[in-house]
Amino acid sequence: MDTFLGRVTMYRLVLALLLVLAAYAFVLSGLGLLAFSPKELGATLAAAVVTSWGGTRMMAMIVRTRPHTESSLITGLLLFFVMFPSDAAAGVGGIAAAGLIAAASKYLVAFRGRHIFNPAAFGAAAVTLLGLGAAAWWAANPAMLPVVLLCTIVILYRTRKLTMGAVFLVLAVGILVMRLTAGGTDPASALQLVLVSYPVLFLLGFMLTEPLTLPPRRWQQLLVAALVAIVLSLQISIGPVFIGPEYALLIGNAVAFTMGQRRRIRLRYTESRQLTPTSVEVSFAPAKPVRFKPGQYMELTLPHARPDRRGIRRIFSISSSPGDASVRFGLRLSDPPSSFKSALLNLRPGASVNATMVAGDFVLPANPAVPLMLLAGGIGVTPFLSQLRSMEGTDQGRDIVLVYVVSTPTELGYVDELSRSRVILFCPGNPGPLPEGWIHGGTGFPTAKDLRSLIPDVDRRHAYISGSPTTLAHAKLVIREAGGKSIRTDAFLGY
Repeated sequence: MDTFLGRVTMYRLVLALLLVLAAYAFVLSGLGLLAFSPKELGATLAAAVVTSWGGTRMMAMIVRTRPHTESSLITGLLLFFVMFPSDAAAGVGGIAAAGLIAAASKYLVAFRGRHIFNPAAFGAAAVTLLGLGAAAWWAANPAMLPVVLLCTIVILYRTRKLTMGAVFLVLAVGILVMRLTAGGTDPASALQLVLVSYPVLFLLGFMLTEPLTLPPRRWQQLLVAALVAIVLSLQISIGPVFIGPEYALLIGNAVAFTMGQRRRIRLRYTESRQLTPTSVEVSFAPAKPVRFKPGQYMELTLPHARPDRRGIRRIFSISSSPGDASVRFGLRLSDPPSSFKSALLNLRPGASVNATMVAGDFVLPANPAVPLMLLAGGIGVTPFLSQLRSMEGTDQGRDIVLVYVVSTPTELGYVDELSRSRVILFCPGNPGPLPEGWIHGGTGFPTAKDLRSLIPDVDRRHAYISGSPTTLAHAKLVIREAGGKSIRTDAFLGY
């Protein structure tokens, strides 16, 4: 599943799911299972998507930047499901206004190039306050529920937000059911009513998970999810304004903004170096110091001609230490490489690249006394490089052993950087001379017997695994069989 979903970016996955959901809505409307006619849905869809797309392009021209087409289409489709459908002039005008306001908010309601609020929620809230339209969240419908539920599960799984989704649903559904039960509704009917008539699933799957308006750490995301769930379920009013789902999300966005990297990160390309025949490390000089924790990742944006299905934004684990002057990323090259990576490797020194966020929870325990086993598959060693580099010249004295698995001797990278670390190498054939202290543990993937033999205390070490989904799945089984209990993973999707 990870391999399949990793073939496309999150933007394209969400766009595809929204298109499937829209097509399903038109089918239901044609069958008379929705309260809105195909004509009303068609007018709403056209107004929302055209104004969001057109408004984004217009604003991009004004501020002299490139528009993100997929993002604008997603915003338009979200408004299609949020705004009250209409084919009347006034209704379509309100929907169009929501699309234009949503597009403008990405550039005007922003801080140092980073937008603060979910654009669709901002557009819906704005036109409601102005009296130009109304949010209906009509995707919350009994006939729509099965597909909305499936889409939500796919998005939460792909984004590794299942725990966040569980926190949101438990609180939102639980509080709403209790409120309805207190009003005289029996619990079973209350639960059914909440699931089919409140937009908890659509809000969670398609809007709360937006990466640019989420904080970077998991505990922060859980906190924001809980806050949005509570505000949504209390259904309060402030004066004449009812605090509906769009306002609950905007409140969560505002809190999330205070927790993360509150500016666009500008990087200047400096150089690249070949690590192995199929991997390189690229280096950038940041315009200002970048705050990150060793093991986190960064999303780069690189507009280029004829982007393939992977798009113009990609996530890469940071291989440099937070104290380094350069920000570096190790990346694997497929044959042929993606359009993004080709454009990245063809950059000239001095070329500017923007990063949209720093995030991730693949960080080492705060307590340096915790013994660790790091297991890397190929280029999955990248986040470990950042962690090990950050400890050089410090007195942390962590007890760390790195299990490094490569497919061939030529795929062994970062040997010099890892020469002072305790490394157990699993590599077919003869890897040649190894740094002092390294052990050639075997020629295949490590078994539970290998780990128990080479790392006798494997059962008390916290295990960290980084690599492809296949590597992660295999390694987790082996580590558990060897007695390991605490396991954290970092999946390299799309390779």
